[in-house]
Amino acid sequence: MPTRTARTAWNGTLEQGSGQVELSSSKAGTYDVSFPKRAAEDAGGTTSPEELIAAAHTACYAMSLSAEIAQRGGTPQAHEVRADVTLGPDQANGGFKLTGIKLTVRAEVDGLDEAGFAEAAQAAKANCPISKALASVDITLDAALES
Repeated sequence: MPTRTARTAWNGTLEQGSGQVELSSSKAGTYDVSFPKRAAEDAGGTTSPEELIAAAHTACYAMSLSAEIAQRGGTPQAHEVRADVTLGPDQANGGFKLTGIKLTVRAEVDGLDEAGFAEAAQAAKANCPISKALASVDITLDAALES
């Protein structure tokens, strides 16, 4: 399997500095980052490590869910996955940490009932490589079929 690469160029202090994250392998883009906007409710056009993790998690989970549905004899038609990644204080060690990830998925699936889909959704959460990498973070799942 290939290795993927991203790069960040940072200038200045944490509070006054800023940087640019480059998706080097895909050349899909370069995105601004800054700590004040990372910690603010309004990101103001910049991204953050948490948003990038959310993006990675939704893409990985969507792929894993398609595989889990097929393994159970279903046919995935469409699904939409959202990840809400929360940054908060690290009470034990100081600084910050990811305090939770909420995955929400709504799917259209042929050939599986609610119970079969729920099983596939949970298995996808457990087997997605990004979920495995983030095992120290509390990951919750809200999964439902749409008619």
